[in-house]
Amino acid sequence: MQPKPDENFDPIERIKQPSSRHCFGCGIDNPHGLGLTFYAVGPDRVECDTVLGDRFQGYPGVVHGGIVATMLDEIVGRVLLIGDSTRRFMTAKLVVRYRRPVPTNQPLKVIAWLTRDKGRYATAHSEIRLSDGTLAAESEGTMAEVPGEHMTEEQLEAIGWRVYPD
Repeated sequence: MQPKPDENFDPIERIKQPSSRHCFGCGIDNPHGLGLTFYAVGPDRVECDTVLGDRFQGYPGVVHGGIVATMLDEIVGRVLLIGDSTRRFMTAKLVVRYRRPVPTNQPLKVIAWLTRDKGRYATAHSEIRLSDGTLAAESEGTMAEVPGEHMTEEQLEAIGWRVYPD
């Protein structure tokens, strides 16, 4: 399944998404986290470029499968932030397919695009591709909206939810 290009979107434009301080996926102050940075690259597509070191391996030279699933999960939720960074979702279901070993210490591209948005529930497809474009892992994620009273603006501010400079 390949994302559909949007003719009205400039493919060079990359809009950085917010991060928090301590999130395992994107936290800028989490020394044990993945340190992922996400960019909207279309009206329904998000990308992240990363290199994961040996501390994230399962077998020598191979990223642990749980870390692979974490990256796919994190980016699925990111698609829903495009256009409204205060919208909150949690994972309701994530189906992961591991296609190839994901190597440590090599460039990876993590991408996701929206496949359906029904308001309270949304689905997206995510992939991890190797530097040569080979599909290493993919997922279909269903996300459920978290009511506003469970994540207020004050709580977002407290966790440091904002766009941080590069």
